[in-house]
Amino acid sequence: MTDHTIAEPQADCSLCPRLTSFRHENQDLYPHMFNGAVPSFGPENASLLIVGLAPGLKGANQTGRPFTGDYAGDLLYATLLKYGFATGDYLAHADDGLELKNAMITNAVRCVPPQNKPIGAEIKTCRTFLKNRLEQLPNLKLLIVLGRIAHESVVATVGGKQKDYKFAHGALHELPTGHQMLDSYHCSRYNTNTGRLTTEMFEDIFEKALEHLSNQ
Repeated sequence: MTDHTIAEPQADCSLCPRLTSFRHENQDLYPHMFNGAVPSFGPENASLLIVGLAPGLKGANQTGRPFTGDYAGDLLYATLLKYGFATGDYLAHADDGLELKNAMITNAVRCVPPQNKPIGAEIKTCRTFLKNRLEQLPNLKLLIVLGRIAHESVVATVGGKQKDYKFAHGALHELPTGHQMLDSYHCSRYNTNTGRLTTEMFEDIFEKALEHLSNQ
């Protein structure tokens, strides 16, 4: 039975059969990896919550920390450091000493999916944890959602209607909870290689976040 109050699933969470099976495969293939539901990273007093899609196989699934160990993390953490949401050095492993300031990072789906593509049932199941994560951040003001799936999962989590929240890079939405949500294209290698997302476009999102939080 699921505890409907917890924001962080156990590493061996078994709610999604396909993801559990994939985890067991990875435990055999890559026994040195974390291979579990990846917990959120950052302080509980954060005003900003960054929501990604899911752990990458050779990124967060390996290191046990969101966006750590893959290209998306290189861009995300460099940007967080530049705009004062992190301190220390990002060295692509979980014990590099990097700390987040006034920000937390989580994922819409906490376990690595095959081909980096969670299915609808898995996204829906993991919303229990996303809902509790939102509710257990008392100072939360703003969410940055990375990509359309994270955007849609947040909207569903807070009881919004998808038609009222159209995803667009740089769009700012007011959620039924009173929080603000800022859309960004995902900082994946594919998006940056194709030019869909540039470093300047991504940094602009965090400039807007700083401006928004400073006005609260």
